[in-house]
Amino acid sequence: MDVPLSRLTGQLHKIVADSVNSNRRRVNTGLNPYYAHQYYSTQWFYPMPCYWPPHHDWRNWHPYTYGMLQHVRNDGYPPVELKDYGGKPFVVDIERAAKQNKNYRTALWTGKHLQVTLMSIEVGGDIGLEVHPDVDQFIRIEQGQGLVRMGERKDRLDFERRVSEDDAIMIPAGTWHNVTNTGHVPLKLYSIYAPPEHPFGTVHRTKAEAMAAYR
Repeated sequence: MDVPLSRLTGQLHKIVADSVNSNRRRVNTGLNPYYAHQYYSTQWFYPMPCYWPPHHDWRNWHPYTYGMLQHVRNDGYPPVELKDYGGKPFVVDIERAAKQNKNYRTALWTGKHLQVTLMSIEVGGDIGLEVHPDVDQFIRIEQGQGLVRMGERKDRLDFERRVSEDDAIMIPAGTWHNVTNTGHVPLKLYSIYAPPEHPFGTVHRTKAEAMAAYR
């Protein structure tokens, strides 16, 4: 007797479904207290060092994930103490330090021939149109979006680019320049001056404080 193909297909689907459900019921979650997902047919996943938990399990998988311990990094290091470490050998996670900085300007390392500063520009704010006659400058954006304008004359800024996270800006000595925050979060960046532009240990909490310091 011929059996319709649709009937065979239905029976095959039922056999597969019954087999899957049977495997699920046989899972012994008592062998491993972390084994909580019955849709895995074995416990091969959790003991393996390469195991990646399901996407919905991330919040409970690692104690440093999603802000449970935001003040401690995955390697256990505390927040960076933001001060001037100039004159001494120094290593830092510069991205993390830049994002941590809340001051308009914080000098992080000032040497004889080089200076690293951190900056935080509020939404709608800017660095301020300026020029460094004898200083080359490097800027890297770590957070946010902005607009950089440069030119040989104060009233002729004919170089204009939109910048965002991971973009780098090179400013030759004697070039007028400004960076404006066009995003919706503070613009976090670090700047390298060669030679140094600001005194050792410089900290300006606001742009107004910085402008007052150089009047």
